[in-house]
Amino acid sequence: MSDPTSTTSFLPLDVLFNNPLFAGGIGLAGLGAAAALARRSAIKGASLIKRRLLADVEISKQDASYPWILAWLALPRPPGGFVTSKLTRIHQFSMKTMAGAVPNKPKHTQFFLQPGYGRHIIRHNNAYISVNREKQSTANHTTGEPHEIITLTSLYAQRHIFEDIFGEAHQLAISAHEGKTMMFASRGMDWEQFGDARKKRPLQSVILDKGVKERIVGDVKDFLQRQNWYVDRGIPYRRGYLLYGPPGSGKSSFIQALAGELDFGVSIINLSERGINDDKLAYLFTKIPARTILLLEDADAAFINRRKPDAEGYSGANVTFSGLLNALDGVAAGEERIAFLTTNHIDRLDEALIRPGRVDVTVRIGETTRYQAAEMWNRFYGDIDHDGNGRKRFLDKLVELDLIPNESGVVKPKLHTSAAAIQGLFLFNKDNMEGAIEMAEGLIPRIYEPEPQKGIKVSA
Repeated sequence: MSDPTSTTSFLPLDVLFNNPLFAGGIGLAGLGAAAALARRSAIKGASLIKRRLLADVEISKQDASYPWILAWLALPRPPGGFVTSKLTRIHQFSMKTMAGAVPNKPKHTQFFLQPGYGRHIIRHNNAYISVNREKQSTANHTTGEPHEIITLTSLYAQRHIFEDIFGEAHQLAISAHEGKTMMFASRGMDWEQFGDARKKRPLQSVILDKGVKERIVGDVKDFLQRQNWYVDRGIPYRRGYLLYGPPGSGKSSFIQALAGELDFGVSIINLSERGINDDKLAYLFTKIPARTILLLEDADAAFINRRKPDAEGYSGANVTFSGLLNALDGVAAGEERIAFLTTNHIDRLDEALIRPGRVDVTVRIGETTRYQAAEMWNRFYGDIDHDGNGRKRFLDKLVELDLIPNESGVVKPKLHTSAAAIQGLFLFNKDNMEGAIEMAEGLIPRIYEPEPQKGIKVSA
């Protein structure tokens, strides 16, 4: 029996539900929850349908195919290739300008229109493809350039179209570089193409002493054909060459011509470049672009810094001797590699570098010989010097100037000249072999002594 004096009372539930305000609130809340659930279900359902019906391919700017796809998209489409309706036409473009070899000459400049940032719709082989090019919020910490992504979307049933696109883009890239040599240089912790691809230099245009060029080319080609031989015997598949000699003797020119002969590119690392250290060198060695010759210029620069790492592992700002050796054949050294080292000062190199496994072939490319001078003359003036009389007079003049040995080769010349100097002489006298003979004295190396400044006495 309830206490009539109690002040606590409870409203029955039926009274609350009979209240129109309360019932209306409950109803609205229920409707809101139902709508939110339906919306979430619709989104999930649409996402599921999209995943089932559509196929996406993302291409990052860091991927090698990124510029290929942009170049492919920039191609003019055949009739009906780009959809002509208002909703699917590409309206936004970005510009890529390629300056020509002649500066300040607009007619030598090429312009390429590429799809700009945003979403575009194209049609390829009767398949509709959505192209979305967008910048990312992140950027390259070295260059500051924002990362980019291109996303290609098509129906899942037509996903085979991506293979066609990448195949065509790859063939386009191959045709664009056909007959050319790609040059790569280190940028930050990665490799990037260095300038435009260069026309292949004919191997016969580089004239070395008799038999030198043929011996190196034969050894490289034999190495490329023997990968299984190396693998079967557990030998690291890499080959190292050291070319040494005075400046202008043709070391770098020969390597570029060899790359063209093999249809390879050239990846260049200058060991004396500021910012190259042991860690960066080892990392770059593991990421050398495929089908390229690794060129290490100024190999003697690593011997300037022989300082051992301190307690914190710091060993200076440049490549050390031990760092170069570890990169060449250490535990983390890469394979499938052809490396050429060049130096003007072989006396600065250590025997530990020149041992087999690091440097397998050592070749001196030195001062110009009689054979080289004769072959260079034939290349420049062979079409007008039919009887060889001009060549004989030129060679006799070089012997008279004591720049090359005489025909017997017994007496060595006291002075020397370089292939680069002779080529410069011939270039100055195009189609004028008499002028080349008359100006041969300009090949004599000159030693310039600084003139005494006014007011300063120079003692003998």
